[in-house]
Amino acid sequence: MDRMIYVAASGVRSTMQRQEVLANNLANANTPGFRAETVAFRVAPVTGPGLPTRAFVAESTPGADFTPGVITTTGRPLDVAVQGQGFFAVQASDGNEAYTRNGGFQVNDQGLLQTLAGQLVLGDGGPISVPPNSTISIAADGSISGSPAGAARNVSPIGRLKLVNPAGSDMARGGDGLFRMKDGAEAPVDARVRVAAGAIEGSNVNAVETMVGMITLARQFEMQMKLMQSADAAARKGTQLLASNG
Repeated sequence: MDRMIYVAASGVRSTMQRQEVLANNLANANTPGFRAETVAFRVAPVTGPGLPTRAFVAESTPGADFTPGVITTTGRPLDVAVQGQGFFAVQASDGNEAYTRNGGFQVNDQGLLQTLAGQLVLGDGGPISVPPNSTISIAADGSISGSPAGAARNVSPIGRLKLVNPAGSDMARGGDGLFRMKDGAEAPVDARVRVAAGAIEGSNVNAVETMVGMITLARQFEMQMKLMQSADAAARKGTQLLASNG
């Protein structure tokens, strides 16, 4: 009976972890550029005297679904969407470089280009400074140009977005939702990455599939709890039989 309890208990634990992942994905179904989190499990044998047949379900390294989301035209000049694969480089709160697909940008009080979440957007040479009262335009290669208000013909270059395209297996998602290189290095610029200005990419979370998955997990949780209850009832019955025979 204890083997049944091991299987059911580890199943309950893994089901709750998976439920948390799906709940987080569903909560970010409308977050621009969000990449759905994925999780896998593996068998972890329990070691020790008398435990060679026991095993737990253990969580493997979490990953992400890098399938592009739907691009929606907004007409806002500082909304930028990556076309296909690639990422924008931003400066995280710890000062290190990180990567995101959320291209909703704005200019802060210091004239620096930043995300709506407050991270500075990085160019080839660091944070991008925008001259005051400039009308901004962003080209497909990430080049940024601006012109003074009322002088649309006086266009001058401002900088260029740092666009990267590292392999998904080389990146890990941080607690702030940004991706970083697993080795701590900075990803190199990839000139092949293209962007579309005046558009924003949506989350790649399928809300319907995620809700169906959560319902399935709820049923699995109930089944595993019933297994634990059945194992407990059988153990109690066995104890009673032994006691009566004694």
